[in-house]
Amino acid sequence: MSSLLIHGGRQLSGTIEVEGNKNAALPLLAACLLTDQECVIHNVPQIRDVEVMARLLADIGAEVEGIGTTTLRVCCRHVTKDEPDAGLVGKLRGSVLLLGPLLARRGRARLAAPGGDFPARRTISVHLSALISLGSRPIDGQGHALEAPDGLKGASFYLDEASVTGTETAMLAAAAATGPSEIRHAACEPHVVELGQFLRKMGASVSGEGTSAIRIEGVPRLGRAEQRLNGDYIEAGSWAVVGAVTGGDIAIRGACADHMEVVAAVLKRMNIEHRLEDGCFTVLSSTPIATRRITTGLWPGFPSDLVSLVTVLATQADGRTLVHDWMYELRLFALEQLSAMSADLFLCDPHRIIVSGPKRLRGRVLDSRDLRSGMALTAAALAADGESVLGPLETVERGYANLVRNLRSLGAQVEKVE
Repeated sequence: MSSLLIHGGRQLSGTIEVEGNKNAALPLLAACLLTDQECVIHNVPQIRDVEVMARLLADIGAEVEGIGTTTLRVCCRHVTKDEPDAGLVGKLRGSVLLLGPLLARRGRARLAAPGGDFPARRTISVHLSALISLGSRPIDGQGHALEAPDGLKGASFYLDEASVTGTETAMLAAAAATGPSEIRHAACEPHVVELGQFLRKMGASVSGEGTSAIRIEGVPRLGRAEQRLNGDYIEAGSWAVVGAVTGGDIAIRGACADHMEVVAAVLKRMNIEHRLEDGCFTVLSSTPIATRRITTGLWPGFPSDLVSLVTVLATQADGRTLVHDWMYELRLFALEQLSAMSADLFLCDPHRIIVSGPKRLRGRVLDSRDLRSGMALTAAALAADGESVLGPLETVERGYANLVRNLRSLGAQVEKVE
């Protein structure tokens, strides 16, 4: 494992090019399992989570070319087993996306407990319920075990939660099911839309993606598809906060303008000057001010994946801000470490934190307990006086490609320490 040594207090400026959306790459890779034809995905982020998913596919018989590059070629001509490697599954929550395709190709799927951030607190009950609605049934076995000996059957059903991966699990299974399906209370995020586009290229009839009701009719045989991923708006938003919190000017290229609106709206309320033109989102040196409340929401609400970062920005804003993430527990707990950096925080409960600023932060040893809070603490360390050591760095690198190189390109004084 490695750590990141950060010498803070430097104004960062420059240009960053974001890669494809991690949360789109994973379901599209899982979709490749639905066909025996080669599929090609471009602008793939070079991150650990994508590598783990690619290796999971290889473990069950797929031919995968380009691991570690921005183009992956996947051919699942032969699927040799229905139980992916438990060690790899334990590293990636997105491994749950393999359940539907495995049921379609093998009639059975066995999955160890998926890993990722807070695995014990994030269940996959929505995913399992959707698969059962589509004709599978639980069987005895460790972890999660299902079978569909008569194949998956189209159905109309309601998701108890508008879960992104739950929606994607349902879409993948429905694309291979016999007959029409309707998924209600579906997630509407851009990466759900990308999956719908990919399934349509494979030959499934898909409509309504991006709304709360998605209709899918599978076909007897899905075929080849090729797609370029949209730029990751979460990564773009993260770099925007890095620029704002360090008082610098950072231009971010690669993200869709429509996707950046949710980020721009909050930055505007916090007096962060920015502009969006020619496919480039630029944050300019500004004096942040507090905003009364920042609340996460389902798309197109403010994304929970950016709530940790905007909390760090609030420590540098003049006034008091209530940050409310009603979607997930524990995400804000990791930010208690900011108190030891001299931030003025009051954690009301697992979902709400009050931040008063501005406060000059001080460097310290930091624990990256999950992907997003790890990047948020990196931003805090970049703004702080003195040295900070953040580890394990691998937690942050799960979602941010070339992190050290990008930080140095902006003028950060950082060093990777093994």
